[in-house]
Amino acid sequence: MGDLLLSRRSFLIGCSLAASPLLTPVSFAAAPGENRLVVMVLRGGMDGLDVVRPLGDSDYAALRPTLLTDSASLDLDGFFGLNPGAAGLMPLWQAGELGFAHAVATPYRQQRSHFVGQDLLESGALAADAPVDGGWLNRAVGRIRGAAPDMAVAVGREPMLILEGDAPARQWLPVADSTLSGQGTALLGCLHAADPDFAEAYLKAVALRAESEAQRISNADAKRDQLGAYVAARLNAEARIAAFSFGGWDTHNKQGPGIARRLGDLADTILALKAGLGANWATTLVLAVTEFGRSARENGSAGTDHGTGGASLLAGGALRGKRVLGQWPGLNESALYARRDLMPTTDLRAYAGWALHDLFGLATSDIEGHVFPALDMGPNPQLLR
Repeated sequence: MGDLLLSRRSFLIGCSLAASPLLTPVSFAAAPGENRLVVMVLRGGMDGLDVVRPLGDSDYAALRPTLLTDSASLDLDGFFGLNPGAAGLMPLWQAGELGFAHAVATPYRQQRSHFVGQDLLESGALAADAPVDGGWLNRAVGRIRGAAPDMAVAVGREPMLILEGDAPARQWLPVADSTLSGQGTALLGCLHAADPDFAEAYLKAVALRAESEAQRISNADAKRDQLGAYVAARLNAEARIAAFSFGGWDTHNKQGPGIARRLGDLADTILALKAGLGANWATTLVLAVTEFGRSARENGSAGTDHGTGGASLLAGGALRGKRVLGQWPGLNESALYARRDLMPTTDLRAYAGWALHDLFGLATSDIEGHVFPALDMGPNPQLLR
């Protein structure tokens, strides 16, 4: 594989000449031990108030009259209800393998820009004017004792900031949809043929793509299943940390059906990941995070606008789930951030920090001083069983 271990810059230049646009990159890092971490970056600002609905808050219904009547919620704990678009995940909730953290946010409190928000989410920085080098997950890999040296490789439109940096990491990409050119398919074929961990999985994925091209809906379903299976294959091999993007959460208009579809896609991916991991699901924690939440009030287009506080999703056989973590601030206008958004009560970086601590033994001093500079992790939420 030595000839294929190119620099990120030179390899991306080669990809731009050889293939048409690809899917969002999937990033991996090898680490010792059997615990596994999957970080999903939900791009666009997922509306946590619609995903995990605070039905027990007396102010909620007045803020969401249209969105609340779009669909019936699935009861979680008597106070919170799950958007029915994520109904596929309810068996995980019942098994204690699904949970949420509500009223969370990064320290970003400025113009509610997707670009700035996502950069801060992936870099782990305290603020836009306090930059740090690379991404927080890469810095964490650099602090994991005995992490395997593995040169970085990126295949896709762009690398993920969350795993950029000096520590060893690799980036791969599953087979794309029908927009992938023949040259791109051949390029990926060469890459995977050179990696014994992926050769057989890649051929199966190509066959799956060919079978599903005739029907767009089936193709979309196959891609979701393929993504989860692809990540699972890496985690079943030498990788122990994976990160990938999941877009489409910017729901300014007609949010009800749009967010339901994305939640269905997210559920399918998580369930495919569980199926692919098999027994290794028991040592896996999934953390899905977004750059910010959305406005507490729905807008005039049956959607919501960029906000502040939101929710994160947690899943996995390693999770001590069936809980909605966090301190609920209330939705009374006086309790809202800037009188418009859910008030954040917990820095979402703290949950990521405790995940790193509990899964891989990172010291709190390393997390607060290096991985997430200036973070106060607070008490341990005991994420793991």
